[in-house]
Amino acid sequence: MTTHPRSAPHEYSLAVRVYYQDTDAGGVVYHSRYLDFMERARYEWLRALGFDLGRLTRDFNIVFVIRSATLEFLRPARLDDLLQVTARVAEAGRSRVVIAQRILRDHAALVEGTVNAVCVNLDNWKPVGIPAAIRHAFEG
Repeated sequence: MTTHPRSAPHEYSLAVRVYYQDTDAGGVVYHSRYLDFMERARYEWLRALGFDLGRLTRDFNIVFVIRSATLEFLRPARLDDLLQVTARVAEAGRSRVVIAQRILRDHAALVEGTVNAVCVNLDNWKPVGIPAAIRHAFEG
């Protein structure tokens, strides 16, 4: 996997190769694997911004939990495809962030979706404000 910052200041892109384990007998990617690819992109995006999961828990005592996800499947990905999985902030509130994501092959959209994540405190699992450092990083 390689990361490629995109020209848009708020969009991150991660290259993901489709392996045999990602596909069915016909060589088409399982629908649930797209969520895995999107999660990888969000995780690596946070890391590129300077926040890995360990730092979030250690420095801020928070995690981002997924409240909802909406996907639209446009075209199938297949075995050995090299995909670009993008992530960008579409909307941010005090304790939640909506992340727009796309999965592309050769600049053609295969999957488009949004993920609604909520920042929660690890002690009580209740929503808390997104720390200023992370909010600032999201804003570019």
